[in-house]
Amino acid sequence: MNASIKPLEPLIDVRDLQVRFANGAPVLKGISFNLQAGECLALVGESGSGKSVTSRTLAGLTGAHAQVQASRLAFAGQDLRAFSERAWRQVRGAQIGFVMQDALGSLDPLRPVGKEIEEPLQLHGALNREQRQARVLELLRLVGVPSPELRARQYPWQLSGGLRQRALIASAIACNPRLLIADEPTTALDATVQAQVLDLLESLRGDSTAMLIVSHDLAVVSRLANRVAVMHNGVIVEQGSVEAVLQAPQHPYTQYLLKAGAAVHFRRPQLPALAAVSQAPVETAAPLLQVQGLSKAFKGPDGQLRTVVDGVSLQLHKGRTLGIVGESGSGKTTLTRMILGLEPPDGGDIQIKGRPWLSLGDGEKRQLRRSIQVVFQDPLSSFDPRYTVQRVLFEALEVAGHLRASWRTRALELLDLVRLDAGLLERRPIELSGGQRQRIAIARALAAQPQMLVCDEPVSALDVSVQAQILELLDDLKQRLGLACLFISHDLGVINHVSDHVLVMKDGVAVESGPVRDVFDRPQHPYTRALLDAIPHLESGRCTRFEFLRLAI
Repeated sequence: MNASIKPLEPLIDVRDLQVRFANGAPVLKGISFNLQAGECLALVGESGSGKSVTSRTLAGLTGAHAQVQASRLAFAGQDLRAFSERAWRQVRGAQIGFVMQDALGSLDPLRPVGKEIEEPLQLHGALNREQRQARVLELLRLVGVPSPELRARQYPWQLSGGLRQRALIASAIACNPRLLIADEPTTALDATVQAQVLDLLESLRGDSTAMLIVSHDLAVVSRLANRVAVMHNGVIVEQGSVEAVLQAPQHPYTQYLLKAGAAVHFRRPQLPALAAVSQAPVETAAPLLQVQGLSKAFKGPDGQLRTVVDGVSLQLHKGRTLGIVGESGSGKTTLTRMILGLEPPDGGDIQIKGRPWLSLGDGEKRQLRRSIQVVFQDPLSSFDPRYTVQRVLFEALEVAGHLRASWRTRALELLDLVRLDAGLLERRPIELSGGQRQRIAIARALAAQPQMLVCDEPVSALDVSVQAQILELLDDLKQRLGLACLFISHDLGVINHVSDHVLVMKDGVAVESGPVRDVFDRPQHPYTRALLDAIPHLESGRCTRFEFLRLAI
């Protein structure tokens, strides 16, 4: 090498980065890495490992109470340690784009998403109003949003989780930033849209653009990244090329993550310890839930009536799990809300335990509703932040009709059922990890001793190791308690893992349904085949996209 040629200065240069909040212990404990233009570095690790704090530090979003120290913290040669908030505002959005995981919390609920996407163009660009609006529609098309003219006029709360996430990505890339930081950018997306977004992110990584990706999905990491940094307890325990880290991991923690990732996608054999107490699911003549020809239409901002659920029928028997999959906007959530009685259908019929759900009086519905409980995607937003875990469970037990004298005993039983320690009773949900919060949400749902659980994306926001734990827990509970489960997810690997039957939705219509093995091994509808083809897969040679689904049982 010619000694006169200096190596290129990295776009991002981080050395000995430490971050702590208030007087607490360090969250980041001296991490170091760099990132060249044209490269993509992935940060992987469990919840609490420091991934998100690292990404937020590089965007100046750690907050006023954060203490940031480093021997070097630079972007494009600029010392980020010396940046004022004004300097950050000039860089953030223009040169550094940031895609946050929580799309609903990141988007302004009081303005249309088109205005949200237009804001960075207005702050940092030289386009006139007409040009900005045209660019907004172009960006929405680029990230795979259908009917962009309509969606630009809608508010975040009118969009599905996947559509909100795509709008957030469109906002982050509006000004063609030199560095794109994406914190779980595909978490809420179904397989086909995930494939579109991954294609988009790959196309954005040019010679002058770098990416920092935070993801728990190792298939996404293998698709996008050149290098991987594995984080654990605020430390980078292993760092190297994607091939080296995913094919021949050296650190035990990296090996554990890869094993946990495989567990999410593969069915596990029934554990001998559970065989003695489990009840084999038996389909009775009368299903626990029967839906016939359910339909629903809504008016859009243009005043036009659009059908979002069109004649959907399904059955769910005791001890069985029905998985519902489909793209964002396919009607999954609206269908679920009608089954729960939160949205009146325009047509069709629902029977629960053989009783006509839609024609029951309020008192009868309240009694029957106890047999159906919900586990939401984001348990934290469903908890009162002032409540301790004990109060969360006590409230659920009171609503379920348990006597006050039995509350604490029953709360401890519920914690034991979801494999949590009694010491968590006095803590608040905000003080718990994502996996612990989801277990508390499941415990709360079980307080009413339901016969059916409705699980709406219960693991999509969790890292792979915690996903595996929650799915194993749901398997265990289904066998022990004979629970029926309606499981909504965009992740076909998860659906394959937990479901006995699957229903595939597109544009409000159930295009295919049947036993999960039949549908996934021999898909009949072109859309189902497209979903399976779009599944990201590890590029390391470990598993192909179909092996994730088919090397089961």
